[in-house]
Amino acid sequence: MRGDRVDGIEYARRVNAAVDLLAAEVSVAEAARVLAARFGVSVRQAHRYVEQAVSQGRVAVPEASVVFTVKLPGSLAEQVRERARASEATVSSVVAQALAEYLLDEDAGGRRTGP
Repeated sequence: MRGDRVDGIEYARRVNAAVDLLAAEVSVAEAARVLAARFGVSVRQAHRYVEQAVSQGRVAVPEASVVFTVKLPGSLAEQVRERARASEATVSSVVAQALAEYLLDEDAGGRRTGP
């Protein structure tokens, strides 16, 4: 990954800014120029945000991630790492998905036995 790429939150902000400009009936070319000046990017890159806005519309702004340290048994940690490798995902995304599914199941009344 290049060092100058923006995170998901900033990407969503830029695409949504393009959506707002287009909704205000600003031309595609002018919207790209405005975004380039506002976000300090090239007009070419800004045009990509506008193209995304045209094709996809407003995008959801992802929630910021926080560090959440837990201790796990070594064998469980290794299983998580193996699952992440097998699915070409990050350990964080595997754990987040598993916890979200667990909590949804708990909220739905499904009680589990054991940890």
